[in-house]
Amino acid sequence: MGLKVIVEANGHSVDSFLLGKLLRQWGRENFRDFPWRFTSDPYKILMSEVMLHRTQAMQVAPVYEQFIYKYPNSTALAQASKTELDEILYSLGLQWRVDLIYQMADKLASSFKGKIPVERADLLSLPGVSDYIAGAVRCFAWNLPEPILDTNIVRVVGRLFGLEIKDSSRRNRQYRELVAALVDSREPRAYNYALLDLADKVCKKKQLPDCPVCPILSLCQFGKTTQH
Repeated sequence: MGLKVIVEANGHSVDSFLLGKLLRQWGRENFRDFPWRFTSDPYKILMSEVMLHRTQAMQVAPVYEQFIYKYPNSTALAQASKTELDEILYSLGLQWRVDLIYQMADKLASSFKGKIPVERADLLSLPGVSDYIAGAVRCFAWNLPEPILDTNIVRVVGRLFGLEIKDSSRRNRQYRELVAALVDSREPRAYNYALLDLADKVCKKKQLPDCPVCPILSLCQFGKTTQH
């Protein structure tokens, strides 16, 4: 049995144990099968997160597979030139990414013997690694109960508690604390993947959320309001 934890905000209470259970059940049936989701290799996950920054997953998938085939580990990556990296990453745009990955490979070789560090502070010392990327790598590679805080997850959590959602909300302390408090410590990897998939398939940004099919409708303040 898990520990029941009630998370409260804006006069609304959410049972985090039940939230995690409902999300994980739904997530098993609605899992988006991107190639980086079938590995726990921290190097491959780190590279995928850098590529996914401000870029659609469907656009990243073929580039990621080509990149990993050519540079399967940080040792191989450290031998790549900027020109080679630019050629393989060009179609993703955001060309500054090439410099960051080049510098990241050098930092990994010089400071971490080519291994991806598990500690958050060490990950954040790598060029281009944000709080979000550090949390994603720690969760998806090592299954640690890390909150994943991006605009999509903020949207779901904001609606869950009936909070105002702004472009700046992901930097808001209240949102950070809520997202962290809700993380399912039993299966954080499955939980966070399900949360990301829910934001993409149901709790959408540019369209009205599809509340009637939402697995967490019974817990959601926004959903309860719109259904009456």
